[in-house]
Amino acid sequence: MKNILVPLGLSEPSVSIARLQYAIDFAKEFNATVYVVEMFKALSRSGSLPSNEVLKEIKKSTIEEKIAEVDKKGIDIIALPLEEELLEAIPKYNLQHAIDLIIVGAEVSDIKAPYFLGEISGSLVKKTEIPVLIIPEMYTFRAINTVLMAIKSGIIKKENALTPIKEVLNTFKAKMKLLQVKTADYLPEDSEFHNDLGEIISSYKSSENGTLFQGVLEHLNENYPDLLCVFRRKRGFFAKLWEKNTVLKKDFDSRIPLLVLRGAN
Repeated sequence: MKNILVPLGLSEPSVSIARLQYAIDFAKEFNATVYVVEMFKALSRSGSLPSNEVLKEIKKSTIEEKIAEVDKKGIDIIALPLEEELLEAIPKYNLQHAIDLIIVGAEVSDIKAPYFLGEISGSLVKKTEIPVLIIPEMYTFRAINTVLMAIKSGIIKKENALTPIKEVLNTFKAKMKLLQVKTADYLPEDSEFHNDLGEIISSYKSSENGTLFQGVLEHLNENYPDLLCVFRRKRGFFAKLWEKNTVLKKDFDSRIPLLVLRGAN
């Protein structure tokens, strides 16, 4: 995990800075480079964007101001001013910098706020093939000792889908508990685990629930993990919740970081 992308500008400045600091602290564990992009949600909605060159300079200046407020921990932090919409820019950034992970934040923790993931963050998770780490608002970095991975199927067809979680487990010397949630569409072949998955789990438990995220909510507190890990897949976590590129808190919320791996099939 050598290159980490952090989009800013979707939250209040203090929240963005806290998120950037988390990304830096996380990246230091991997000796990774952090690439920072700045998004101007308010400007884009107003329909009064300045020219691309002017906007690029504004964004670069804004990113540099935020970088100046964090503890860089000796790692490389590079400002990447956007010249286009983030979802359009990511494939280009990925080709140029081989992005291994995107770090975004959950929406505000205020109980009155309806969303766990807003439209832009939700779209990033849904539409990119890059793993995404979602962290709670103002979350402070801490070592990852226990990971809870929730799956419906042990079948993994995409090459290197498990690479990010393997790196996390190796770097932090962490243990991973596997929760398999058997839903109404559970198939016998779903019990056949990919060899790489079997090699990295320290314990296994299954449950029967209506959906994967219901199973996660039921078992989350009894495991006390430092990280929750799921796959992005057609029959997977958030499948129905993502229909509008958003996730409501009434459907799912998490007080710990959530790592969404690229689709397993």
